[in-house]
Amino acid sequence: MNDFNGKRIVVLGGAGFLGSHLCERLLRDGAAEVISLDSFITGDPRNIAELSALGDFLSVRHDITESIRISGPVHYIFNLASPASPIDYAQLPIETLRVGSLGTENGLRLAREKGAVFLQASTSEVYGDPLVHPQKEDYWGHVNPIGPRSVYDEAKRYGEAVVMAYHRTYGLRTRIARIFNTYGPRMRLQDGRVVPAFVGQALRGEDFTVFGDGSQTRSFCYVRDLIDGLVRLALSDVTLPVNIGNPRELTILEFAEAVRAAAGGGGRIVFQPLPKDDPKQRRPDITRARTLLGWEPRVSLEEGLVETLTWFRKVLEVRAPAPREAITESAAL
Repeated sequence: MNDFNGKRIVVLGGAGFLGSHLCERLLRDGAAEVISLDSFITGDPRNIAELSALGDFLSVRHDITESIRISGPVHYIFNLASPASPIDYAQLPIETLRVGSLGTENGLRLAREKGAVFLQASTSEVYGDPLVHPQKEDYWGHVNPIGPRSVYDEAKRYGEAVVMAYHRTYGLRTRIARIFNTYGPRMRLQDGRVVPAFVGQALRGEDFTVFGDGSQTRSFCYVRDLIDGLVRLALSDVTLPVNIGNPRELTILEFAEAVRAAAGGGGRIVFQPLPKDDPKQRRPDITRARTLLGWEPRVSLEEGLVETLTWFRKVLEVRAPAPREAITESAAL
């Protein structure tokens, strides 16, 4: 898939876990230039420090809740900017709401100005604690609008609404990806999600912390597969939301055992109270992705965990400081 050849692409949230992998993929696919805009509230400059070796890459420190000005053509805009873990949006509730609303619209305005394709990274959290299983794109969700998770859930639901409004009103070419649990290298160890939590605990020889009784289910998609889904969606003409995730479903206890097996050991299972509004089930129906994009995940959980553990072992040895010269301030853009 080389349709990005010669294209100039902007990635909002390009220094994050998913954003950095997307920037890398776009450069490898022959993009003429990739520009990452990131405030670095949760993104990490170290994730993108070596991407300039792959092609024309520019990292700009910019809060997209402020207006975005970029000279020259832009062909694609990927919006991956948002705090994405429970710890992040508990500590940054206002920032989460603002980036999902003001930030998304600023990205859409740029796309309208440039005539660019705009891809919105939405989330399975728009389904809330679902009453339908597995979750299909035509399910409207079961969301608590004032609960502790609502700042993220509702920001993403609003994001989908404003994307569709720009599509219907201005004819903007838009795409919406509903991303399910994704894991892999460059996740933050302390971001509060189950994959880095279990992996970090296994590598440190600590007990596994399981919330609730561990019977709640999740499906885990390896990041390389997820990015391939985003690329295929961006290059398609599919306007309706598309689930991107792995339909293999495990209980949290089963996942703990999978991490234990991949790591070659681990501690006991220690149970903690289930957080409020934590979904009991999470599994995508990916029929639309298979049919319209020709996409489905290919990396097994066992293979993905080995690659993830290899990366986290290096992280626990202490990551180097981020090089300052890799970042351009937005005033210079």
